[in-house]
Amino acid sequence: MKNNFQLYVIGKDELSIVQELAEKIWPATYASILSEQQITYMMDLMYSKQRLEQQFDHGILFYLFKLNHENIGYAAIELRYTYESDLYIHKLYLSPEYQGLGLGRRAMEEIISIAQQHHLDTIRLNVNRNNKALAFYNKLGFNIEKEEDIDIGQNYAMNDFVMRKSL
Repeated sequence: MKNNFQLYVIGKDELSIVQELAEKIWPATYASILSEQQITYMMDLMYSKQRLEQQFDHGILFYLFKLNHENIGYAAIELRYTYESDLYIHKLYLSPEYQGLGLGRRAMEEIISIAQQHHLDTIRLNVNRNNKALAFYNKLGFNIEKEEDIDIGQNYAMNDFVMRKSL
């Protein structure tokens, strides 16, 4: 299965694919953590066409994960986000039916390779403190750097861990 897996960068005109994937993946990922209202609010906040285009214009690189020519996930990364030596993962999502097959690890290996190609020595990301993906990141060598509560409006907050992996 790994041989048919691809991660490739997309252009601004393909961001609608990220939206479509997010509509499928995001609610399934957060249904046990967040209220339906908060999920809807955050989807509008983070995945509107305007917001994705702003992120793209700001220099965030968007990637799609394909398996056998089917889009199964996406990532959004930024080089030198907080520090000159950092790669920051803004988004990393895989369709639930493909989780647990080693494809998330393969995607992370590709992201690590991108960081190394740019001579970066640290990868950081935020993850909800109740997200089952914590175990995945721990297995890959990420450590919790700090807790962060981010007010996103409408009396909602993102209660995250900032995780860090040294390369």
